Amino acid sequence: MTDKADLCVLISAGAEWRALLPHYPAIKVERSHYGECFQTTIANQRVRFLHGGWGKIAAASSTQYAIDRWKPKRIINIGTCGGFKNLISLGQVILVKKTIVYDIYDRMTDQYQALERYSTTIDLSWLPQKALPQAVQVDKLLSADRDIDPRDIVTLIQKFGAVAADWESGAIAWVAQRNQIPCLLLRTVSDLVDSETSSAYGDYAHFENQCQDIMADFVYFLPDWITIFQPRSK
Repeated sequence: MTDKADLCVLISAGAEWRALLPHYPAIKVERSHYGECFQTTIANQRVRFLHGGWGKIAAASSTQYAIDRWKPKRIINIGTCGGFKNLISLGQVILVKKTIVYDIYDRMTDQYQALERYSTTIDLSWLPQKALPQAVQVDKLLSADRDIDPRDIVTLIQKFGAVAADWESGAIAWVAQRNQIPCLLLRTVSDLVDSETSSAYGDYAHFENQCQDIMADFVYFLPDWITIFQPRSK
């Protein structure tokens, strides 16, 4: 089997990866510099899955690693995110149109320019007019190397118009764009955060349980996403 892939699917969190693997019982799991990986065929495409790791550092470096090693024409990232209570529903799938890395604090120059430098607008012009494989909410997604701090929610809503956040999508989208690789980011709200806490905070088992259903849904719909994810050549 060739080492090149038509498409790479990046999985970040360990719980997400562990929930994914049982759905591909026939594959051979290999090791990479970052985490486990495997190759399979979906919708007549050679698809390489990689457990890239959690956080911006692992996400950025593993995305570049995947691009350099397997030369994919497209990248998909599927996984979870935390939503802001009363602004989005538990289980809602977000089709990301823009990522913003919000934990950047530049006190020497223009803070807005610093945030804009690591914000990525994702080209969704390829989306078909007909119904999509899953019911999605097209929206922005914030990223930071931290879970959502309940004390920050009001500011994040006012400053960015955000409804949810994760750890990795901002880094993945930024690296993909730098390499001129089309990127599709799909994140499902696994927990809701309010001004006090989240049901997942202090309860990793809760997050693991949420990942089971979320990743099962993504596996089910992934062939259709791969089929329609056909960005126009530039």
